[in-house]
Amino acid sequence: MVEPRFPFLLVDVDAGDEADEMSATLFDLGAQGVEERDATTLVKGTAGKVTLVASFASHEEAQTALGEIEPRFAPRIEEIVGDAWRDAWKEHFRPFAVCDGIVIRPPWEAYSAKRGEEVLELEPGRAFGTGLHETTSLVAQALRMHARELIGRHVLDVGCGSGILALLALKLGAAHARAIDVDLDSVEVTRENAERNGMSARVDAGTTSIDDIHDAYPIVVANIEARVLVPMATSLKKRVLPTGLLVLSGILAPQQDEVRAAYASFELLDAPSRGEWVALVLRAPAAH
Repeated sequence: MVEPRFPFLLVDVDAGDEADEMSATLFDLGAQGVEERDATTLVKGTAGKVTLVASFASHEEAQTALGEIEPRFAPRIEEIVGDAWRDAWKEHFRPFAVCDGIVIRPPWEAYSAKRGEEVLELEPGRAFGTGLHETTSLVAQALRMHARELIGRHVLDVGCGSGILALLALKLGAAHARAIDVDLDSVEVTRENAERNGMSARVDAGTTSIDDIHDAYPIVVANIEARVLVPMATSLKKRVLPTGLLVLSGILAPQQDEVRAAYASFELLDAPSRGEWVALVLRAPAAH
């Protein structure tokens, strides 16, 4: 039996805007996913660089993409034989506290909650969002800090991925969460995670565009990327009720001022950081 072979295109870039731009380029060239490796990740990147590892459906697509990348980024193709790699990441996804009092547990790991803890069972599957990434944990901490505002309220999660932030908001006391994402796989994974936590009736997940949503919410979270958050600002601000809370993440430190300027009409409550990432915790004006 011939084992399957999976092609990956690797490129070395500088951290920050160059990494963001190249990641977007790889997706435009047909990448199914892009992993970032650097000195802090389990699998290290090239010394002094961020190594982007893009997966493609076929060798032909990977080769075509290779031809579009400038030589200065040292583009090269590697392949993995067999499909055991698909589940290898699970070895490193163990129960952990995403914020005070909330523990994330993957379905394949047992965990007994300690006094005062809530457990959220999460299978990220085909979507972004284990809770381990700095951008997600920054929003989780912000929601914990503002947990009193969540009690009995409705939340909008823009770019929901695995649904982790919507489900976390419910664990912290929100009554209902609407979760949207442009990726259908993410929406399906969010629904699956809502079901495994007995929250299906409290989560409305779909691919509805932010521009097609007409309701406004007291709490809105958007863990996406600065290059999306900036052009989305006008639409996103309209979805926040007067004096409501807006938490933005997926922002690299050098991008903070640009994103802040796009949301200048909102009051900045906090700008927590972790590693090279920053989140903006904003308060909508009384009338906007």
